[in-house]
Amino acid sequence: MDFLGILSETFARSGFANLSWQQGVMLLISFVLLYCAIVKGFEPLLLLPIAFGMMLANLPDTGIMTDATEAATLAVKNASAALAADPTNPTLVSELAAAQSQLANVHWYDSGVLRIIHRGVKSSIFPCLIFMGVGAMTDFGPLLANPISLLLGAAAQLGIYIAFIFANAITVGGEHLFTAAQAASIGIIGGADGPTAIFVTNKLAPELLSAIAVAAYSYMALIPLIQPPIMKALTTKKERVIKMGQLRKVSKAEKVIFPIVVSCVVIMLIPDTASLIGCLMLGNLFREAGCVERLSDTAQNALCNIVTIMLGTTVGATADGQTFLSLQTIGIVVMGLAAFCFSTAGGVLLGKLLCLLTGGKINPLIGSAGVSAVPMAARVSQVEGRKYNPTNFLLMHAMGPNVAGVIGCSRWLPAAHVQGLILAIS
Repeated sequence: MDFLGILSETFARSGFANLSWQQGVMLLISFVLLYCAIVKGFEPLLLLPIAFGMMLANLPDTGIMTDATEAATLAVKNASAALAADPTNPTLVSELAAAQSQLANVHWYDSGVLRIIHRGVKSSIFPCLIFMGVGAMTDFGPLLANPISLLLGAAAQLGIYIAFIFANAITVGGEHLFTAAQAASIGIIGGADGPTAIFVTNKLAPELLSAIAVAAYSYMALIPLIQPPIMKALTTKKERVIKMGQLRKVSKAEKVIFPIVVSCVVIMLIPDTASLIGCLMLGNLFREAGCVERLSDTAQNALCNIVTIMLGTTVGATADGQTFLSLQTIGIVVMGLAAFCFSTAGGVLLGKLLCLLTGGKINPLIGSAGVSAVPMAARVSQVEGRKYNPTNFLLMHAMGPNVAGVIGCSRWLPAAHVQGLILAIS
């Protein structure tokens, strides 16, 4: 074989020759997200592993996200269907026997490495561990010092309802594009809480997990880009320059009692929240107890960082071009963005109302922090406030509705509650 022939054969066996247009599109999207993470600095801790995982999954013929059991089961199904159409064909009989033998001998560890790690996402282990880390990093003091923050956190869940209603109403060719359970899973994107989005979707619509997880985490990472225009459009310059007073000092006893009381009350009211709320409050108790500094440090740093790497990379890797670029996925992305925007607007609008009722003591900008993305949303409130009043310090005030959003989002959206909501509306 001549040199050109060798080159031709090498190319034919490479991923370049097998690259589909869908994979090409997803690769371009991953490059844009990498640019946003590295160059623009849009929450790189989330966006970088998501984008790189997306890139790896769309490189042809890697098998990095292959589920060995699923592939073997599909082979048996296809062989059975072929044999049913031609029962006397000996070749098909042999193919079915070979497929059945392969299925009998396949193991979970034969799957691609990212698919194996992804089991932590599908089982909701990673979301719960992330919540433990979030709890260990979160100071609930601003919420305790200013309980009215709970209202802002509740108002910032508006997008969840809006997205659910719209997604449940979309029809294509006279048929609903999404079921009620799928619409509820899409709505959770409006809470700007990736772990909760994964948890709820695993319960209600696991077939949409990849699209919803990618949308939720991507919008969380792009908060500094999405929220400011909405905040500016819904507030006046006079409102944006409002300087809020100092919060009262919260005692250690209050901070220690809070996670215990919240765990008992919320889980007793809605038992399905035990996994998320329990991990969140356990992490916070590590932080506030004062006697387990090593556990608190591990939850905040090593554990949270490790899980973030695995969760972000595998969530991105689920965005496979062959299945991701569909009408349903586009609908999820659009509805997710709408949910996020309406949630931001809900918090800001209630902030405006509270500003009016308190005689101008509350800056409406902190209402945008009512979405569950801690502390990203609070930082955006701080940055936007400083643009119009350099002496303003809204971060601690914004942390109140921010952590309230975490509790609110994870409190009422577990499966049983959402299914009850679906039945009530349907």
